[in-house]
Amino acid sequence: MQHLRSFAFNAVLWGAGAVLSLWCLLIGRHFKDGILRTAKLWANLSLWALRLFCGITLEARGMEWLPSGGCVIAAQHQSALDILLWISLLPRPAFVFKKELRRIPVFGILLEPSGMIPVDRGGGRKALRRMVEQTQAAAATGRQVVIFPEGTRVAPGVKGELRHGIAAVAQGLAAPLLPATTDTGLRWGRQAFNKQPGPVHVTLHPPLEPGLNREALLARLGQLYYGE
Repeated sequence: MQHLRSFAFNAVLWGAGAVLSLWCLLIGRHFKDGILRTAKLWANLSLWALRLFCGITLEARGMEWLPSGGCVIAAQHQSALDILLWISLLPRPAFVFKKELRRIPVFGILLEPSGMIPVDRGGGRKALRRMVEQTQAAAATGRQVVIFPEGTRVAPGVKGELRHGIAAVAQGLAAPLLPATTDTGLRWGRQAFNKQPGPVHVTLHPPLEPGLNREALLARLGQLYYGE
């Protein structure tokens, strides 16, 4: 039964994603924030289907820490579900994403026009500097930039490797930098077709104090993510 429920959810997730991406490609990109609004529609529809078919509910905590303007959110990453949650929860989200995602048919073409920020993880210092500049600029214009310091999905209970890009972003950042933790991997595992019923929790933590050096910042994130 759970397999059938997961199939129904995936049909909504990918079917709606394909239809709405095509709409954006043909029409929606000509409207102000049209792609972003369509992405939020897709995320909310998908979360509704996830609750209806798979019995997964969202409990968001600490959202009172979210500033009215721009910020950077250093988010723990356990599941593809994290993308849906942050698109739904944030007013004007912008994700830092690996540039390879631009190759996804239709969807990939829309990422940068919607304000998402590509990063070439093999591009060295120049690529890192460009990502940092774009991230800081997006936050300065009122976007909530989501960056995953682990760089990939990390299963619950497993310690990931925090990448130094988040420390580079923090240097000279005028907007708040907020850590976020989650347990989404308990319900939606990496490359797992079946979704497990129950609540998922997303917690936004108070902004980190500015001026932390790289070691202190990564240690603070590691403590929040892994209980170090």
